[in-house]
Amino acid sequence: MKGSVTCSIVIYNHHAEMIDKVITELKHAYIVSDIYIIDNSPISRFDAAYFNSNKVQYIFNNANLGYGKAHNIALRKTLDASAYHIILNPDIEVTLKAVLTCVDYMNQQQNVGLLMPKVLYPNGETQYLCKQIPTPFDLIMRRFIPSFLKPLFQARLDAYELKFKDFSMSMEIPNLSGCFMFIRCEALKTVGLFDENFFMYLEDTDLSRRINSQYKTMYYPAASIIHHYEKGSYKNYKLLKYHIQSAFYYFNKWGWLFDPTRNTINNLLK
Repeated sequence: MKGSVTCSIVIYNHHAEMIDKVITELKHAYIVSDIYIIDNSPISRFDAAYFNSNKVQYIFNNANLGYGKAHNIALRKTLDASAYHIILNPDIEVTLKAVLTCVDYMNQQQNVGLLMPKVLYPNGETQYLCKQIPTPFDLIMRRFIPSFLKPLFQARLDAYELKFKDFSMSMEIPNLSGCFMFIRCEALKTVGLFDENFFMYLEDTDLSRRINSQYKTMYYPAASIIHHYEKGSYKNYKLLKYHIQSAFYYFNKWGWLFDPTRNTINNLLK
C-alpha cells in the first residue's frame, strides 16, 4: 500500500536478544508493512522462520557488504511500494507512537525529505546527534585529541554538535545521524541511495547532505526513540580503520579545506 512504512536493519554478528525488542515492536505496528533484516555476518544465526512474521524479510548476504550497500538492498525493493522508509540500527528502541508521529508530520510537510526524532540514552538524557557539516578538523578533534586536551576545544566541539540549540524545538539540520533516518522515498528517487563507496561511517552524513540540497532535513522532537549507542569505532581498531577510510572518501568527494557549500550551510545554523 502506498503510504505504508517500510524499514531496514543491518546486522553483523548480532545475537537474537539484541534485535528482538525492536523487531517485536515493529512487527506489531500496523502501519509498517515490511521489515528487512539485512545480515552481513559471516555465518547466519537466523532464518526467516525465526522472526515468525510475514512482515519480516530476512536476507543473508554471506559477506560483509558494508552498511549503506546492505541498506540499499532493501531500499531498491521498497522505493515504489511505500511512501516512507526507516533506516535504523539494531540498538534502537522505537514505539508505534513514535512512528505514527513521524508519519503525521511528514504527511503534513511535503517538503521534508528526511526526519530524525529526538534520540535519548536509556537513562533519558538527550543524545546530541544533530551536527554541522564536518570539517576535517571536527572529525580529528572528536576522535583523536586526548581527553585531557579536549577542554581546550570544548567550545568548538559543542558548536559542531549544535549544543547551543534548543533540542526541545524542531529545526532544520543538514547532518542527521544514521541511527534512525525516517526518509521520504520520493526524496531517495531524487537524490539517490546510499553511496556504496562508503563501507561504514559518514554514509549518513553524505546522504543527509544530498537530501538537504533538495528537501528539508528536520530534527523533530515530538517523536522520540532510545538509542543504546555502541560507538564501535572507539572500541575496535578495525572499525576505526573503516572510519578513517570513510573520512578520506567523504572529504575527497565534498572538499577538504575548500568545500563550496559547507560554510554557507553551517552559517545558517548560527
